[in-house]
Amino acid sequence: MPKETVQIGLIGVGRIGRLHAEHLSCRLPGARLVMVNDVNEAAARECAQRFGVPEWNADYRKVIAHPQIQAVVICSPTDTHAAMIEAAAASGKHVFCEKPIDADLGRIDRTLKAVEQAKVLLQVGFNRRFDPNFRRVRQAVASGEIGTPHQVRITSRDPAPPPLEYVVKSGGIFLDMTIHDFDMARFLVGDEVEEVYATGSARVDPAIGKAGDLDTAVALLKFRGGVVGLIENCRQAVYGYDQRVEVFGSGGSIVADNNYPNTAMVQAKTAIYRDLPLNFFMERYLESYLVEMSEFLEAVRAGGPSPVSGAEARVPVVMAYAASRSVKENRPVRLAEIG
Repeated sequence: MPKETVQIGLIGVGRIGRLHAEHLSCRLPGARLVMVNDVNEAAARECAQRFGVPEWNADYRKVIAHPQIQAVVICSPTDTHAAMIEAAAASGKHVFCEKPIDADLGRIDRTLKAVEQAKVLLQVGFNRRFDPNFRRVRQAVASGEIGTPHQVRITSRDPAPPPLEYVVKSGGIFLDMTIHDFDMARFLVGDEVEEVYATGSARVDPAIGKAGDLDTAVALLKFRGGVVGLIENCRQAVYGYDQRVEVFGSGGSIVADNNYPNTAMVQAKTAIYRDLPLNFFMERYLESYLVEMSEFLEAVRAGGPSPVSGAEARVPVVMAYAASRSVKENRPVRLAEIG
């Protein structure tokens, strides 16, 4: 039986927005992208024409007011997310929004209350939960395949730092970068974090340090059930996009390695080697972006639940603030200390 088609409006056609536009138009037969929006109307028009979307505009309110649109995908800058989610919810439209909902916890809470009152579905874009490698790790933990988990280790390093003008507006490494790893730690272990101890420095670019941020950081996590977690971040890994996880348990361990462009291995007289890992997050996580949107569409059709709810998405923001306070005060910080 064919799936019910969900009518979608997309707000923001930057890097991630264009990727979602392509998936919704070309790779997800259960979706129909009705309208795309961007403050840059020329960009919205170009995106619409490229992917065969019938309507485009520069006013997001037209997306929310469109009578055919059932769900809105928000890929605009973070400081616009909350207002757009609330407006869409008030119009009875379901929402997929890229992370985070907002940088302010009070604003997040007001937005989640508006969503609850409107009785619409909200999914937040923590796409790494949908990566097949990391889902396999979660499966091993949840099924008891490696026994009782003792430790989780997450390595996340970018191939190159972002422009300094982005760093200044990013909210800091913990809110911008580590937030994915905070969410992943909770997802893999299946438990809540009680305490964070973090430290770091600016080792890659002194200008990042002068801007008041870090580019190299470590966060130690204490879970409610006793699991110990370690997150390693760096804004630069010269060999590519470094994304690895390991969970060690009483009955063994499971490791997810980097993704590579091929499986070829050169075996020569003096060395054995292979090509470098995938070098960009949109290549590394391409499948996860497709799967997360597919599951959003399924949740809309089924009336929920959300694969990544607003309440779930709030916790990594709290963890980011705890990590920032930990660096500033040089001590472990309990999540209960944060808003």
